[in-house]
Amino acid sequence: MIDIMCEVLTPKNLAEALLLLSSADSTTKILAGGTDVVVGKTQGSKRFADAETLIDINRIEELKGISEKNGMISIGAAATFSEICKSKLVEEKLPLLKKASNTIGSLQIRNRATIAGNFVNNAPCADTVPALLVYDASIEIKSQTATRNVSLQEFLQGPYKTLLQQGELVTRILIPVPQQNYAGDFYKLGRRRAVAISRLTLAVVIQLKEKKIGDIRIASGAVTPIGTRFPKLEEFAIGQKMTDNLCQELAKKMGEEVLAVTGLRWSSAYKLPVVQQMFYQLLKGLER
Repeated sequence: MIDIMCEVLTPKNLAEALLLLSSADSTTKILAGGTDVVVGKTQGSKRFADAETLIDINRIEELKGISEKNGMISIGAAATFSEICKSKLVEEKLPLLKKASNTIGSLQIRNRATIAGNFVNNAPCADTVPALLVYDASIEIKSQTATRNVSLQEFLQGPYKTLLQQGELVTRILIPVPQQNYAGDFYKLGRRRAVAISRLTLAVVIQLKEKKIGDIRIASGAVTPIGTRFPKLEEFAIGQKMTDNLCQELAKKMGEEVLAVTGLRWSSAYKLPVVQQMFYQLLKGLER
């Protein structure tokens, strides 16, 4: 029988939460939306089975809100996906993030699940990670004694593993305001159209100058063990003229890059052609 009993602590502010974390051990977990922790605890997941204490950060106002200041967009770690989807700032400046957020679970899940929970859990299928990666997102992390900022790609260490240390809490996601001459798109493939775990996600932003690629950022999820940028592929594309032949070549190279990351798997025969075709379609859709 699975023991799902836990002590739940509800700090009133960030300082109180960090104080509780400073004396916590590995049996203490953060509770935000609870869509991973509660389900994992109930199902006896190894990552949550030993949880004896939950620190509920859902009511801490300092971890909420979406704002823009000094060329940066700040998203509170406890912002829910419903709040992100409704944000005019996100809709205008970060449309890929809105599109990715809108694909997550059901309305009920989006009302509870938080953006930081999505990447702190770091499941391979975390839908918002590719969009955050192509937006060059960084993460603000606090403990009772220090604050540090790391890039999201650096933060993601491996499936279900991150740089987050004992006593630390992700407080904000920081994204440089994208320039207006960038275009982008996000694609998710699941087993069905809604309430589905991702089988493949792709995000691309591109800057075209007279049909030439001035800048491009490419990231995948689900098809790779964690959300992943492709710097070699980006470097190859920059400076080239956007043609159908180039789109085909980039799609072919995308398959090679994915294979280099994942190695040959039983699913490769299915996933590689699909990711190549979807990447090609994304590029063609962004061609102006």
